[in-house]
Amino acid sequence: MEKIVILDFGSQYTQLIARRVREQNVFCEIYAYYHAPDWTPDIKGIILSGSPCSVNEDSAPHFDLEKFRGRCPILGICYGAQWIAKHLGGEVQASQTREYGRANLIPIQKDNLLLKNLSGHSQVWMSHGDTIIQLPPNAICIGSTDNIQNAAYQIQNEPIYGIQFHPEVTHSLEGETIIRNFLFAICHIQPLWTPTSFIQSTVQQLQNQLNNDKVVLGLSGGVDSSVSALLLNKAIGKNLYCIFIDNGLLRKNEFEEVLSSYQQLGLNVIGVKAQHRFYHELKGIHDPEQKRKIIGRVFIEVFEAEAHKIQEVKWLAQGTIYPDVIESVSVKGPSVTIKSHHNVGGLPEKMHLKVVEPLRMLFKDEVRKIGKALGLPTNILNRHPFPGPGLAIRILGDITEEKVKLLQEADSIFIDILKQTGWYDKIWQAGAVLLDAHSVGVMGDERTYEKVVALRAVTSSDGMTADWVPIPYDILARISNQIINQVKGINRVVYDISSKPPATIEWE
Repeated sequence: MEKIVILDFGSQYTQLIARRVREQNVFCEIYAYYHAPDWTPDIKGIILSGSPCSVNEDSAPHFDLEKFRGRCPILGICYGAQWIAKHLGGEVQASQTREYGRANLIPIQKDNLLLKNLSGHSQVWMSHGDTIIQLPPNAICIGSTDNIQNAAYQIQNEPIYGIQFHPEVTHSLEGETIIRNFLFAICHIQPLWTPTSFIQSTVQQLQNQLNNDKVVLGLSGGVDSSVSALLLNKAIGKNLYCIFIDNGLLRKNEFEEVLSSYQQLGLNVIGVKAQHRFYHELKGIHDPEQKRKIIGRVFIEVFEAEAHKIQEVKWLAQGTIYPDVIESVSVKGPSVTIKSHHNVGGLPEKMHLKVVEPLRMLFKDEVRKIGKALGLPTNILNRHPFPGPGLAIRILGDITEEKVKLLQEADSIFIDILKQTGWYDKIWQAGAVLLDAHSVGVMGDERTYEKVVALRAVTSSDGMTADWVPIPYDILARISNQIINQVKGINRVVYDISSKPPATIEWE
């Protein structure tokens, strides 16, 4: 498939560039600048990202521009624009003429392909300290701002462009137009990256890769593992063996409901009820990280035991998605911690299995689009993110079956009312937290001393940052009233209004 290559120089916006390209139904891949691929005919354009570095530093990130020059169009964004300018003979300096935040781009060459169809004073987003004070000898300025002369330029008679601002962020109001101009008017790439094309090509690729081999997959009830299962089922049918483990820490009735959905989809799924084993292993454990490790270890042990019942399995399927892949080879270095309970860590080596990852090139929103195209039920497709350790990290203190049931009831009321009032789909993640505290209350004429539940609801695009949701007071009052009246053992409900950062989404 034709593609755009994005070279990452460490910018916080690199993944956002890729998202914007893919929104145009164009496939793209991110490479760390020091792992730049060789040019091949399927590469129709190169985008250089921004960077926290200065091009004037001795250790400034760089790559071999000549590998691509003359073979495909190149667009430098912020640091990328500065690096191209300096590499080709221009001058970049840290000056007093810096721009951070909103600015107005004035196109000097309105008919230039990159800036075509832009308004006269297009709002763009700047974030740079260095400034291109002199363009290379063979470059022409195509856009300026009130403070920056060389805000956009082109190398004469070559499809090499540099822009000092960030078209990928929403604050650049016509950024999508610039990206579309680069993709279609300059790179002439076809918008063929669609859910249908992905499904067709992936199923064919999986059939070629797996042949008649057996594959085992650990289902979680979430979107990633579910879409992986549907793709593999479409490719290899009954040679896919899915294992769905009830660790006793799922939401109320979730195991039965999700298992039923999987079976209706025609998946070859094995449901394993192992909740009492998890409760036993977690008895008396208070430390959150220790809880996570125990849940991860027991999950692996239960999964391995079930997988060994299947003869001649050669592959382990995982729901790895593109942000995980990018992070492992990013300019900023690999991820420090991989959650073993989520990625079934250690199993491929332990069981001598090869790994297949059908979603490794997709972003989360793309996974949902694929799931919708494959007919994934909405109760799974639109499900809020749910932590791998489940309710264990929403119960502060030790874990008991009684506490789990209390929290399941309270959480079920919270989620049901959000759905009834139309708020569930406005929220990225919501859940109840059982605090390790008791509260004095009065019910009827009697004094009570019972547990406290905290409600948490946040909006986010990727989980890295999050804001609390201002759910209307009347809805919060209804939720609180229903939890206290219907869940014996809880007499107080509070609402968490902390954002991330400084708080985290989960309490543990």
